[in-house]
Amino acid sequence: MATLFWTSIFLWISVRSLSSGERSEACPHQEKPTTCEFISRNLCLEFVVEPKTWSQASSSCEERGGKLLQELSSPAKVFLTSIIQERRFNNMTWWIGKRVRVENRNPDLNDGDFSMDSCGYIKLNPLKRLSSDCSETRGFLCTFRVTSPRSTKNVFPPSHASKPRLRRSFQSSMASNTGNISELLKNAVKELRRMETTAGEPTNNNRDDFVNNLLIGTKIAKAAGTAGLPDPDEVDTIINCSFAILRLSLGKCDLATNPNPSSLIEKVFEIIEIASLLKGQDNPDIGQTVIKHPTGKIYQRAYKSQDLDNAVLGSEDSGEYIKLPSFSSLSSQLANYSTVTTQMTTMSSNPFPSAGNISGPVCNLLLTHESSTIELSNLPEMIEIFLRRSNNSSVTNNTFVLEKDFKSVISFNISDPEVTVIFDVEPSVNASFAVTLSHESPPNSTYFTNQTVLSQAGGYRWMITPEMLQEKTGKWYVDTRLNSTQESSVTVSVASHMSKCVYWDTVKLEWSTAGCRVGQKTSPVLTHCMCNHLTLFGSSFFVMPNQVDISRTAELFATVNENYVVLALLCTFFSLYLITLLWACYADRRASSKRKMTLLEDSHPGAQYNYLVCVQTGHRKNAGTSANVTLKLVGSDAECSIHHLTDPDKPVLERGSSDMFLLSTPFPLGEVRHLRLQHDNSGGHPSWYIKKVTIQDLQTHQVFHFFCDCWLSSDRGDGMTKKTFNAAKNNEIASFRNIFQTRTLTGFRDEHIWVSIWDPPSRSPFTRAQRVSCCMSLLLCTMAINIAFWNIPEDLNSPELFSLGSLHITQQDFMVAVESAALMFPINILIITIFRSIRPRMVSASKKDDVIEKPKALLPSVPTVLKEIEEVLYLLSMSPRNKVSGVIGLESAADLGPALQRVHDLIHYMQGESLSDNHLVYCSKFLLAALCHLLMCLEKLDGRHFPSPKDYQDALSSTNLLVRKAEMVFSSHQANCPPPVRKKKKESTGFRLPWWCVFIGWFLLLSISAISTYFTLLYGFQYGREKSIKWVMTLGLSLFQSIFILQPLKVIGIAVFFAMLLKPVAVEETEEAEQVLSAQQERCRKYSGRESL
Repeated sequence: MATLFWTSIFLWISVRSLSSGERSEACPHQEKPTTCEFISRNLCLEFVVEPKTWSQASSSCEERGGKLLQELSSPAKVFLTSIIQERRFNNMTWWIGKRVRVENRNPDLNDGDFSMDSCGYIKLNPLKRLSSDCSETRGFLCTFRVTSPRSTKNVFPPSHASKPRLRRSFQSSMASNTGNISELLKNAVKELRRMETTAGEPTNNNRDDFVNNLLIGTKIAKAAGTAGLPDPDEVDTIINCSFAILRLSLGKCDLATNPNPSSLIEKVFEIIEIASLLKGQDNPDIGQTVIKHPTGKIYQRAYKSQDLDNAVLGSEDSGEYIKLPSFSSLSSQLANYSTVTTQMTTMSSNPFPSAGNISGPVCNLLLTHESSTIELSNLPEMIEIFLRRSNNSSVTNNTFVLEKDFKSVISFNISDPEVTVIFDVEPSVNASFAVTLSHESPPNSTYFTNQTVLSQAGGYRWMITPEMLQEKTGKWYVDTRLNSTQESSVTVSVASHMSKCVYWDTVKLEWSTAGCRVGQKTSPVLTHCMCNHLTLFGSSFFVMPNQVDISRTAELFATVNENYVVLALLCTFFSLYLITLLWACYADRRASSKRKMTLLEDSHPGAQYNYLVCVQTGHRKNAGTSANVTLKLVGSDAECSIHHLTDPDKPVLERGSSDMFLLSTPFPLGEVRHLRLQHDNSGGHPSWYIKKVTIQDLQTHQVFHFFCDCWLSSDRGDGMTKKTFNAAKNNEIASFRNIFQTRTLTGFRDEHIWVSIWDPPSRSPFTRAQRVSCCMSLLLCTMAINIAFWNIPEDLNSPELFSLGSLHITQQDFMVAVESAALMFPINILIITIFRSIRPRMVSASKKDDVIEKPKALLPSVPTVLKEIEEVLYLLSMSPRNKVSGVIGLESAADLGPALQRVHDLIHYMQGESLSDNHLVYCSKFLLAALCHLLMCLEKLDGRHFPSPKDYQDALSSTNLLVRKAEMVFSSHQANCPPPVRKKKKESTGFRLPWWCVFIGWFLLLSISAISTYFTLLYGFQYGREKSIKWVMTLGLSLFQSIFILQPLKVIGIAVFFAMLLKPVAVEETEEAEQVLSAQQERCRKYSGRESL
């Protein structure tokens, strides 16, 4: 179990020093300064990060054999300037000597900055000398006089260590000297130097051999007893070598694809544990041993069991120590041990993955007896753990004035119900206060969850424990009012912060609070944890936004005359929004008239095999056309007649448009292989740039793509107004170029919420007005969250997660980004998703349309009948399978008989076909509709239009007979081969919301906009005019970055991603297609006079 603790502690350690005589240097990839670097030939400067007071810092330097930096000599200034240029420790401050002689004339470095009652320190960026109270804590600079260059930066000189023959020599020498610890360590140091200067090291074999040899040698040294113990310097080297190989293993380039085995970590820390014990050797007479490592310390000491009574482990001066309970509570679990070796390890940061923002330092306590681990659990008294926290930025301060019968309400958000919220009250005079806690709404006399009285006797402190929070998250309120007969007003300062004490559960491999709680001695710079068991302890602080008191709304809004910056900015944005909204509504109204699908009027009313034609006009200048455009489809089985792409109700084929046409044929064409486009070069701007045409078979859902990308123009391109295009092959459709272009265009027109306002997809239900309003909602949310987290105090101890040139991202920056995204994006993405997913509201054709359509029917005459039968025969001849010869002009009623005979021959042919298919079904259906219409026309005529009454009766009876035969053939083929269901595939359309959900979207949008506006104004009035102006400048930069950098990068990234996956944009049917199909079916019923068709 101890191995698990160790494995947890040191995952982030990075060590380069290999012996006690050499000082450690950070990994070069992390860009941290070495512990000791030369600033002149014999003067070494050491940066000590551990915060101390000035007196402690001075003593610490003397203990190290040096002293605080006393003067800023020219070499020192040159060195510090290089530190500034490398952005190393720029945000930290460092103690230096009190009296400093300034050798240059830098106005920022003058002795006037100091007083005799304060202590001096420097800030690196910009290089400046300041003074402060000597009791404050900060890092410090020590100087040392050295006589040899052992402490230089080049701890691992390149030399020839990278040659393979030396590797074999060092590893083999380590294996052969495991019984001689001195020789083993010499070869270990050489091997580490070789690994660090060789690309691709350490390899798995080299790493495992090194760790195994070092472990074996350490165990042999311990087993040798007092006679064979290594000297202290060699013990330091063992520990440093262990840290170094771990650092190299965790920093290798292929860690993601070639992770280290868990046995590596266990073995490394087994070495560290054994080597640490070699320092004290279980001797209670030896005092505490301190072993420093780059991220903390190891405190080790041996005790007699009874001496553990209230023992303090660690260092109270540094603020990191553990206080054990009385021996009476330990005796039941330590009765069998005469001596106990304690080992306390501290680390400045959390080495474990954590979903709870474990940002504070961690420590581990290990009790052993003769190398066996002692477990402590369920103690009757608590173990007290003190963990230092310096420069904490998560403290919220509120100051207000209380009078009799007045109250103040403070609110705070709880995202983790296991935290403890600590309120420290400091009144201007001695008074007592009644404080009340409530959830979600301010407390009153009947509604509250907890209450207490704060007085001087209790230290004016209230700790809101997890039990009081009742596992509830969200907003909590604390009501504070005077609890005494104090007549005069009392100024009250309240400092609040959150803390949590957790331990690492080695079974569940997660942080847990079981058996631990926050102690009364917790402060913003010190966490006091109390636990009843031994393990790895940690503390947590949360990054909270700036606090604003809602109860002061009227007071803050009354300052509008003094601070109108934020209000003026919001008024400007709302004015621009209203202007843009008016334009968007006008543009939406124009677009709605162009949205509808077009049912081609020159499609035969009896044709029932339907194709959806999508014609995309390019975005080039003057790409739209005023000419009359015709289209013809050529399939593998048949071809259609020429169709005119026109719509009497709207303009078509305009620049950037995507026009949808329903084209009906008497029978399926098979695979559409060719597309013929032509225009008559009429109008003022006949030139037409055609981008793409998509043909979708609505029966089989098969899609055919035609990539045109050319001009049909007599004066542009190749000068042709008639062209034939071939259907794209599968490899062309799935090509990277096609998918990337399509996804990028679609992304900017639909996914980029700001750009899509000007040119959204023509058929998207997400209107311009909705897009403009969503942009405004996003803008207001961004402003509210940005101003809430703006200028929060910087946590200097927050670890750096990423660095690229001048860009540095710390853990605090990352947490603010995560919290901001969690507050802003879910609700806005929900609103956008609702608007995007709404099914268009379909309005059925009005009766007025029917009334208008009826007068268009012409009275039947012999020429019209002959023209109808001639058109039917022409359409049937478009399929070679029908075996209908070319049409001969029909001029008189005498020609009707031969034409009907051709129809009879076709029906006879179809009747003889034993195998039914779609062609026979749709062709017979078309014949039936045409013959029914012909019969209706003949019945309205009389014999006067024919040469004789007998000819009229013969034509009437022949047509009637053909109708019955066609009906029989159609019924037969339909029964044997049911036509495909015309309903579209559900999986292709995705989830769609009913049309009335648009009201829910507008309600959410208006609500979030109003809330964001309110809090933005509240924060702006609280900040004051000067801060508000600075915030406006940072907001402008943030918006520019989001709109012009992040959003385009997102669109392009998604396009590249789908292009790499070779996933084309899906072609979906819409509800409008169903409406147009119904209109075509209604045409067929009116044309044939039969409801069944």
